[in-house]
Amino acid sequence: MNKSKCKVGSNLRVLLEAINEVPYGTAFIEDGNNKLVGIVTDGDFRRLLLNGKGLEDLLLQEDLGDFVSAKEGENFDELLKKTNNKINIIPIVNSSNELIDYFEFKHKTKFTPVAEPTLENKELEYLLDAFSSTWISSRGKYIDRFEEEFSEFCNVKHGVATSNGTVAIHLALVALGIGPGDEVIVPDLTFAATINAVLYANATPVIVDIDPITWTIFPEEIEKAITSKTKAIIPVHVYGQACEMDKIMDIAQKHNLKVIEDCAEAHGAEFKGQRVGSFGDIATFSFFANKIITTGEGGMCVTNSKELDTTMRKLRDHGMSKEKRYWHDDIGFNYRMTNLQAAIGCAQLEKIEWILDRNDQIEKDYIKHLDHLNLFQWQKTYRQNRKVVWLMSCTTDKREQVMARLTSNNIDVRPFFYCLSEMPVYSKYLFSNKNALIISKIGLNLPTVKDIDYKRIASILSDL
Repeated sequence: MNKSKCKVGSNLRVLLEAINEVPYGTAFIEDGNNKLVGIVTDGDFRRLLLNGKGLEDLLLQEDLGDFVSAKEGENFDELLKKTNNKINIIPIVNSSNELIDYFEFKHKTKFTPVAEPTLENKELEYLLDAFSSTWISSRGKYIDRFEEEFSEFCNVKHGVATSNGTVAIHLALVALGIGPGDEVIVPDLTFAATINAVLYANATPVIVDIDPITWTIFPEEIEKAITSKTKAIIPVHVYGQACEMDKIMDIAQKHNLKVIEDCAEAHGAEFKGQRVGSFGDIATFSFFANKIITTGEGGMCVTNSKELDTTMRKLRDHGMSKEKRYWHDDIGFNYRMTNLQAAIGCAQLEKIEWILDRNDQIEKDYIKHLDHLNLFQWQKTYRQNRKVVWLMSCTTDKREQVMARLTSNNIDVRPFFYCLSEMPVYSKYLFSNKNALIISKIGLNLPTVKDIDYKRIASILSDL
């Protein structure tokens, strides 16, 4: 341990040698009377260099910050209380404040992700079956099965699997004939994929405000934003909450507009007893790894129109004729899902109701264990709809403090999406955003994974 000691007044080269002598990367600093006056870690050393110190400069008393020490004879529990995620080396001193030993404790806190796929059923079995069949690309029995079963889950006639959720929206727009000169109304609070797909189609997005209660697109603002150029609306069932589809469909019918439901975060959600995805001309879903069910990457367009189903299938496969191979009637895309992905999707779909029920219980457990903190306003269930839990969504006036506390304790949390209108690349498309600006800045998503330690989370946040 003597090699890890260093005197005040030594140069930084000597300090570095002391830090490097021991595996825990810490030097104990003494004054001329062998009294402990500080601790310097390798991180502290880097900060000294960044502040302009050189290796030949001297270590001064003012370079040392506060530190935690223990007296000789303190027991394990007393020593342990002095550690935390940032302090894991505690010097032990005698009655004369001379270093005699040290206590080291490494905190091994399990990382809690904000979401994780549930792959504990038949995913591997189906995946290996698809692999061994050698049909590993964009044809195979699992693609047909996944399209049929997922569209049935949505109570819709047709499903067209895609490589991801973003291209699903683009495919829907193109199939509906949306293009240059057309305006498409989108909500301000959504992931950028929604507006990006409109821009991919060379159409003009129009950003409108959200309802402050549901956080979904505000029907009243949709109607205000309609012009002679408006051709479509993309309601986003954000964070598992269904949009007011009755009002939206009435507006669409009144103004002869197409409706593309963005259901990326709302598999299984319902509005007045009807599944999301079954209202519009086309609906799109995402099966990204953090979604309610996943295929790793992947997406789906669903529709009740045979004509749109045929059009999307053709455009998805390079625009190639089904009757004349390698003959292209249209400029299409390679937006296909693989059979391997679809195999995982089939297994995921078999347990989707179990996943939704589990996530509902997670929401109840959060409210049970954290409601007394008076920190959170939980996402509400609108009317008698079925709101599904994707992430545990809430709002809080202390979002930055909550995020800092939880992330420093290895618990992943996510703020709500930035408003589209706040980002310079999209701001010119703004129509209205009053409510969205407020909700975006206070919205927070907590983890929806198994084995959440709710009591630990409550303890971490108890004094906020």
